Amino acid sequence: MPGTNLTREEAQRRARLLTVDSYEIDLDLSGAREGGTYRSVTTVRFDSAEDGAETFIDLVAPAVHQVTLNGKALDVAAVFRDSRIKLKHLRQGRNELTVVADCAYTNTGEGLHKFVDPVDDQTYLYTQFEVPDARRVFASFEQPDLKATFQFTVKAPAGWTVISNSPTPEPKDDVWVFEPTPRISTYITALIVGPYHSVHSTYEKDGQVVPLGIYCRPSLAAYLDADAIFEVTRQGFDWFQEKFDYAYPFAKYDQLFVPEFNAGAMENAGAVTIRDQYVFRSKVTDAAYETRAETILHELAHMWFGDLVTMEWWNDLWLNESFATYTSIACQAAAPGSRWPQSWTTFANSMKTWAYRQDQLPSTHPIMAEIRDLDDVLVNFDGITYAKGASVLKQLVAYVGEDAFFRGVQAYFKRHAYGNTRLSDLLGALEETSGRDLRTWSKAWLETAGINILRPEISVDGQGVITSFAVRQEAPALPSGAKGEPTLRPHRIAIGLYELKDGALVRTDRVELDVDGDLTDVPQLAGKPRPAVVLLNDDDLSYAKVRLDEESLRTVTRHLGDFTESLPRALCWASAWDMTRDAELATHDYLELVLSGIDKESDIGVVQSLHRQVKLALDLYAAPERREAALTRWTEATLAHLRTAEPGSDHQLAWARAFAATARTPQQLDLLAALLEGRESIEGLVVDTELRWAFVERLAATGVYGEEEIAAEYERDRTAAGERHAATARAARPTEEAKAEAWASVVESAGSDAKAALPNAVQEAVISGFVQTDQRELLAPYTEKYFAAVKDAWESRSHEMAQQIAVGLYPALQVSQETLDATDAWLASAEPNAALRRLVLESRAGVERALKAQAADA
Repeated sequence: MPGTNLTREEAQRRARLLTVDSYEIDLDLSGAREGGTYRSVTTVRFDSAEDGAETFIDLVAPAVHQVTLNGKALDVAAVFRDSRIKLKHLRQGRNELTVVADCAYTNTGEGLHKFVDPVDDQTYLYTQFEVPDARRVFASFEQPDLKATFQFTVKAPAGWTVISNSPTPEPKDDVWVFEPTPRISTYITALIVGPYHSVHSTYEKDGQVVPLGIYCRPSLAAYLDADAIFEVTRQGFDWFQEKFDYAYPFAKYDQLFVPEFNAGAMENAGAVTIRDQYVFRSKVTDAAYETRAETILHELAHMWFGDLVTMEWWNDLWLNESFATYTSIACQAAAPGSRWPQSWTTFANSMKTWAYRQDQLPSTHPIMAEIRDLDDVLVNFDGITYAKGASVLKQLVAYVGEDAFFRGVQAYFKRHAYGNTRLSDLLGALEETSGRDLRTWSKAWLETAGINILRPEISVDGQGVITSFAVRQEAPALPSGAKGEPTLRPHRIAIGLYELKDGALVRTDRVELDVDGDLTDVPQLAGKPRPAVVLLNDDDLSYAKVRLDEESLRTVTRHLGDFTESLPRALCWASAWDMTRDAELATHDYLELVLSGIDKESDIGVVQSLHRQVKLALDLYAAPERREAALTRWTEATLAHLRTAEPGSDHQLAWARAFAATARTPQQLDLLAALLEGRESIEGLVVDTELRWAFVERLAATGVYGEEEIAAEYERDRTAAGERHAATARAARPTEEAKAEAWASVVESAGSDAKAALPNAVQEAVISGFVQTDQRELLAPYTEKYFAAVKDAWESRSHEMAQQIAVGLYPALQVSQETLDATDAWLASAEPNAALRRLVLESRAGVERALKAQAADA
């Protein structure tokens, strides 16, 4: 759709011309239960730097009824096109614009999302505006540096609650009139509307009182562990206010668990929306609680970094997300009373792995990405923006020192409160407090793409004493198609020396130093006895792929589970996984390594990551002729661990899920069915709602269960989650009819009729069921169908819905040269836009990597 894609140049021109003062937004949502649209009236007051100037305001709406500029009615047909209303003949100084429109509810998780809960048949609404979707609800200058105050007035059905950025007022005749917000960006405004259930408390410290609220649908209220959520939130308030030396900047803090949410959460000022899968209906492992806590703290950190001080343009999105990620993990690791002091282990194990994967794709880009327009930013919520950025911030903290880092951050908040900044503003503050020149550091780390590899080079004499030690840094060639040159960077790293003592690997020495250039000598280690393991980047200070020398690798292969600390174990697990992905370690050797060490791994998050990685390796990286034997070996191991795990433990639940993901023989599938039907039990294992669905989905995918059993399970769980699980199970059935039906519901129905379009969460569930790793032959015909349909799907749907299809239905399981050739032919002929091209190229890179790994495994 032309005109919807704001460019950076347009935003800069508009920012030079305008200063926006205030919005008054009046929404009539009283017909939300029945209607597809609602009345939206926006009055915006702004100053123009020039007399007679021309600009535009953004709006996505089915109908615009009235546009009035400075008291004069404009011809709507002449000024409104696509997503823009043209504004001519502005006055120098104050202007006032009123726009009256009908805006549309969505079921895509963008704009004002509408959801009907099958449990109570009630309607629930919430907004999601990042990146450019406030314009779906009210007319707005949709860019982060045109901050203003926002005053919402909302008419809602009787008995509903309305929550926004400002404290919730008493309604009068079902009309809610909110106080204006402080100056904030359009994308962090919010409305959450419906008969939500709520729990309230306060955060109190030294006379400061911040009202706290937690909201969810009544059908989830029985599962809402509000006390645990408040506890994490208060720990975050304590830690952030001390570290940032700036009081929480908004009038209240609500956390709203909302349905069918596309992301983990969103940092709307004072009204954070969070996916309601974080209200756990069934038993989950501690890793899930840790992830939820990190999400809560991530969004709370954004209240300062992102909401109080906001990036000028989306090229600094990485700093927004990386800062929130880094500080949320640091808070979890250090806050008094935190349940997760080992959170840097989780970070090394999951976030860094994501970053390394993303950084080896053809779409790799500098952390500070070139964001030319909204299309660029929409596909940039990636492993570099979040995970590599946070890893590099951790490196920066090690480089300048933690105290200097937070003193700089404190100065930055005080200097730029309620304003907009660039990266240089933060780096300038950090240079002042640390005395370090960060320009060279910034150029090497933030303005270049790709990853470095660090290897130890060790010489030892006949008595086993180190005679020389150096760190070799390599800069591998960037992936084909990526822009930029390989770059050697300055790294702040620790080197850990580990010895075997009574069967345990214990750190006996540690050296911290700066590594720069291709070879860095480490004279401190000369003269020391050669240890059992030398671990570069111990404590995970820097962002680099690490390789073990031969002797260390031999020890780790036999004793990986014997490290006494979780972080070095996680670093070695991550290194082994990375070597497998890089075809340096054969898949069957990786499987043996995991099987030999996983029973000694205490960290449940690491265990669950290993489960996912082994499954992925066997499905994609195992040589086809070895795959079935390896899957059999793995499945037998999952069942053995399930039977021997401590009854009722997190490990038992994790092994039950791993077994359910891969059960294959008639006996194994019969055990799943018997556990479901109560014919068999395993001591301590509660087959609750979510675990039942995991079993049902596998039994459906293997053809043991059909429509009758799926429908019966849905009758037991007639909830939104049950609906999604049933959709997954139906799409997973191993029949041509089931695949055709799933494909049609996602790709064909929606294209012809918007009303037939699946909601975002259900579409995601169908795609998840459709793609089954042991149904390659059944799915083979869909390679051609994908390339025939993907461009139309992209152009006819909203960004979220189109991205699900482009990524989720790519024939990633068809690991062959033919798939690469088909992709290349489509890229050459289809002329996709930059965003779609990027997503397809990333998927293609996955097939190319799998081919190399399969060859290594063979």
